[in-house]
Amino acid sequence: MKKIFSWVFMGAVLFTGCAKDLNLKPLNSNIADVQYATPLGYKQVLAKVYGSYSLVSSTGVGNSDVNVPGITDAGTTDFLRAYWNLQELTTDEAKCAWNDANLQSYHNFNWTSSNIFINALYSRCLFSITICNEFIRESTDEKLASRGIGGKDADDIKHYRAEARFVRAFQYWVLMDLFGQPPFVTDQDPIGKFIPKQISRTELFTYIETELKAIDGELVPPRGNEYGRADQAAAWALLARMYLNAAIYTGTAHYADAITYATQVINAGYVLMPHYKNLFMADNNVNNTEMILPISYDATHSQNYGGTTFLICSGHGTNVADNAKAGIPGGGWSGNRATKNLPQAFGDYSGNADKRAMFGLGSLEISDVLNFNAGLGVTKFNNVNSDGSTPYSPNGVLVSVDFPLFRLAEMYLIYIEAVKRNGGGSEATALEYFNRLRARAYENDNGKVTSFSLEDVFNERQRELYWEGFRRTDLVRFNRFTSGSYLWPWKAGVAGGAGADAHYNVFPIPSSEIISNTNLVQNANY
Repeated sequence: MKKIFSWVFMGAVLFTGCAKDLNLKPLNSNIADVQYATPLGYKQVLAKVYGSYSLVSSTGVGNSDVNVPGITDAGTTDFLRAYWNLQELTTDEAKCAWNDANLQSYHNFNWTSSNIFINALYSRCLFSITICNEFIRESTDEKLASRGIGGKDADDIKHYRAEARFVRAFQYWVLMDLFGQPPFVTDQDPIGKFIPKQISRTELFTYIETELKAIDGELVPPRGNEYGRADQAAAWALLARMYLNAAIYTGTAHYADAITYATQVINAGYVLMPHYKNLFMADNNVNNTEMILPISYDATHSQNYGGTTFLICSGHGTNVADNAKAGIPGGGWSGNRATKNLPQAFGDYSGNADKRAMFGLGSLEISDVLNFNAGLGVTKFNNVNSDGSTPYSPNGVLVSVDFPLFRLAEMYLIYIEAVKRNGGGSEATALEYFNRLRARAYENDNGKVTSFSLEDVFNERQRELYWEGFRRTDLVRFNRFTSGSYLWPWKAGVAGGAGADAHYNVFPIPSSEIISNTNLVQNANY
């Protein structure tokens, strides 16, 4: 069993609220004081904070904490599953064979504000924010004092509070990156019937930046927290990621800041794992020197048909031997495959040279998007332990692979790209980091280079980070997402690929939200 911190959710605590209110409130006036009466109670609610993005519900895999009309499968409301679909199925890294118009619209670049799976991610992010707001309200110094909590217990809860602020900032970053200008509410806003105002992308960038810097001294030092919980390095990593994309979000570049915060993470004691494949196996929680912050999954104790269960099962079909090799003897779901752009980014995509090239069954060409066997399988995520054993699963489908939300290799790549974009830093150091990734990938010195370009950085990011939810954001930053200058099979619904209108660089605010919150203005051309 994975050691996931205190995944005991507060069965006695129930909340009411809706997405448009962006608020939660106890069902009665006494329940908050009961739940938060002890330090243990606070930690249980902290588990709910993290569970808001690692589980679909604290009451079982068949239920969901978010209600999106039209969705009958709770697993589709999982954060990672919904986020991954928007970040990967819209790009050259993945296509889905399921005949669902909501999913096919991602390939076709014709999604609308009524797309239920876009709504799923939007609603999941807002739900997570409301959970965080509630915890932050209840963990002020005044609240702790009124409940007689002091000393080390109070100090611990202050760390919890900073973690909740980090999770809230992360979810606002997701909304800023994908939706641009979401509704905005914090713990300072009133509880109950409160319809939030809309915040601009630039204002939200400043808010997230300010929050992450404000909590720096309240988070535990890097690598000093329980596994699965945020520390200072997680906040630095999010700042580095956000600064790399600042020109997209605000129109003003922050590459020097990206270098500063990536460097802080790099110098915090993290080390690349010796073998790339071990980052994505079932025991990737054990002695993982590269992981900054994961989303933790356990097939028994934190069941979820989203998360890495979705990543692995949707990438495999009915081949018994292939499923056993992937650690899912219960069978695959015949869903996702890679377009040829992804394996071809490796040149020799057999994995004999660059060990990061992990591809399975299927064909390189895609003549029919709905044919699961068209396109290569991706075997990067694997529910097998590094010693070859398969962990217990109650049905042979649920998996125990943690998802790397932030890891050291990304920080190297942020530093490398920011240097190439004239953010300062050291060209020599950037080359060193580039070659560290290449040496790990080839497991020898054959992949090392003496120089590299920004185009090389673009390609190296794909080889290192594919299927980890980065690709859409990267394509937007390199002006290749909607552009007709960079194509992939079935981009914009055309077999050979085609450009799309630039308004697709952000997703629409769900139409149901526009209707229910008159403060919101829809993104242009939706």
